Amino acid sequence: MQSDEAVFAKCTWRLVPFVVLLFTVNFLDRVNVGFAALTMNRDLGFSPSVFGFGAGIFFAGYFLFEVPSNLVLARIGARRWLCVIMAVWGIVSAACAFVQDATSFYALRFLLGAAEAGFFPGVLYYLTLWFPRSYRGRFAASLIAAGPFAAIVGGPLSSVLLSLEGLHGLHGWQWLFLIEGLPASILALAILVLMPDGPDHARWLNADEKAVIARHLASETAGKEHAFWPALRDPRVLVLGVVALGMQSGLFGIGLWLPQIVQSMGFSTAATGFVVVPPYIASAAAMIFWGRASDRAGERVRHLALAAFLGAAGLFAASATQDTRLVLLALTVGMIGVHATFGPFWGIPTSFLSDRAAAGGVALINSIGSLGGFLAPTYIGLIKQYTGGYSASMALLAAELVASGVIVLALGRVLPRARSGIAGPA
Repeated sequence: MQSDEAVFAKCTWRLVPFVVLLFTVNFLDRVNVGFAALTMNRDLGFSPSVFGFGAGIFFAGYFLFEVPSNLVLARIGARRWLCVIMAVWGIVSAACAFVQDATSFYALRFLLGAAEAGFFPGVLYYLTLWFPRSYRGRFAASLIAAGPFAAIVGGPLSSVLLSLEGLHGLHGWQWLFLIEGLPASILALAILVLMPDGPDHARWLNADEKAVIARHLASETAGKEHAFWPALRDPRVLVLGVVALGMQSGLFGIGLWLPQIVQSMGFSTAATGFVVVPPYIASAAAMIFWGRASDRAGERVRHLALAAFLGAAGLFAASATQDTRLVLLALTVGMIGVHATFGPFWGIPTSFLSDRAAAGGVALINSIGSLGGFLAPTYIGLIKQYTGGYSASMALLAAELVASGVIVLALGRVLPRARSGIAGPA
């Protein structure tokens, strides 16, 4: 007879690699505007403040539509709704190739955020249908690691696509949006084939294996919130949303501006796509390692806080030096810390939320957090326009990470551990 561990290993290999692929495409379509900006800003005459606001307004659409999107998901099922989400965002992402001015840039970025809303919490919710919480820190880390993976692939790919300048009368950045937007719509159809609605619908599981999964999940539902709407009023959900705001400020503030920061150091457009790769490789490795460490220790709060403080230290250091090599090193440390926060973080809400409450609570947390994705790129653009540099904005990102670390430590102390599940898996 198969061990319980073997059953979950089977589910892992069937589901997680494909989901990570989906997330890689998701992050690529979200942040490829940072690479497009290397030539798009010049071609369209965008100032730093115009680009920063346009990059950030994605998250306004994300914020407004995330909870409604997950309400639909809870009603019709994760598989079908995730398919719709991917198909629509692929079309909108490709349509960014036809931006003509600031207004059309803002409109398409807002629509892209609205289209992508619900994807991340929807997938986290989907995985709670398959895996007990002792697996979720490493899986959350694997999913967020798709962000660095997207940059590792997308940086060099974007440099190549930008070199297609003038092909068939299109700019290189237009080819970038068209070619990088197509995979999402294609993979949307694959969701219907490769992602069953739940263990009961998986043809590759036998009755005994389905029973193992059901038994483990049932043992964890006692004392959890199950309903969608009450989860949105849970104080723990709201506080975690504030923590996520600081984390996502760091993630997208750096992610959307890093190509231009590197270019400002004197690197060519072609070289920039390759220079950003090593920091993302280090971030992906750290993220997966720290997520697994959090799972093994059965602890979330301290792992999250330590990563946040490391990220803050790196960004403070980047703001305090002008030496190009030291700035790159400090930014790498900052990125490692920022990315490492997410594995432990996403193990927290599903430790006290279950079923539809997980869909609603995770959506609200990510929705509040997405405000950081709006604010950080916007203020980085404004600061760059008025100061000519990035030092002050890096210090501000660092301060937000310190606040996130302090808040989550306070949350871990104030809430009863047995009730809140803040310590992670038992």
